[in-house]
Amino acid sequence: MTDLFDLSGEVAVVIGGTGVLGGVMAEGLAGAGARVAVVGRNRERGDTCVRRIRAIGRTAEFFFADALERSSLRSAHQAITSALGAPSILVNAAGGNDSRATVTAERPFEAIESDDWRANFDLNLVGGALIPCQEFGAAMATRGKGSIINIASVAAHLPLSQVVAYSAAKAAVLNLTQFLAREWAPRGVRVNSITPGFFPAQQNRKLLVNDDGSPTARTRAILGHTPMARLGEPHDLIGACIFLASSRASGFVSGADIRVDGGFLSQTI
Repeated sequence: MTDLFDLSGEVAVVIGGTGVLGGVMAEGLAGAGARVAVVGRNRERGDTCVRRIRAIGRTAEFFFADALERSSLRSAHQAITSALGAPSILVNAAGGNDSRATVTAERPFEAIESDDWRANFDLNLVGGALIPCQEFGAAMATRGKGSIINIASVAAHLPLSQVVAYSAAKAAVLNLTQFLAREWAPRGVRVNSITPGFFPAQQNRKLLVNDDGSPTARTRAILGHTPMARLGEPHDLIGACIFLASSRASGFVSGADIRVDGGFLSQTI
């Protein structure tokens, strides 16, 4: 059974590996044997993730890149290939909500500026999936092997209150995932997504946790709608990530979305 989830010999690129969730998935992939490229804009957080991976005796390096800049990703791709080998796994974990594109009492939907909408939408779709898939996925298709894991959101399935631009962008990520699954399956590349539930991280902490550490009204509503009655913890994502990354474990899986949400999307009344 352990052979099914052995990623020895694989090179995994985690874009957004400088964040809480991306960093934990990078550690999980490394723990399964992959050589990991932690990619992002924050070198300090990237180096911290790399140190945690090296502390368990695994291989990782940080590479700076802005996922919204094609030339930046291309340079990182070349550096990763030179240092670690040709990537065979891509995790797109960059993205997040932006308060400027969030509906509030002071900022109704009709008051959101188009530039603010576009910035948040592009962060989550263009930088969160489109350009990385074009840069790394196309190369995988040329080599005839690869697994791409896009990180969606429960907001992709149900347009959550307030986070309107984020919800729309994540819905587009799901659609793009299925499009690429169909396009690249004949060329040996599997494309799937993971839908996390509610996980406290840098970009959403103010929505979920008050300054004193107590849950916000939004969090209390979320917990009441989550059958498992808790928020997600970063390590909850590792199993799904390794499963989708492994061609032995999920070699006939493409175009799928794995929900890691404590049952949130299964709850009705």
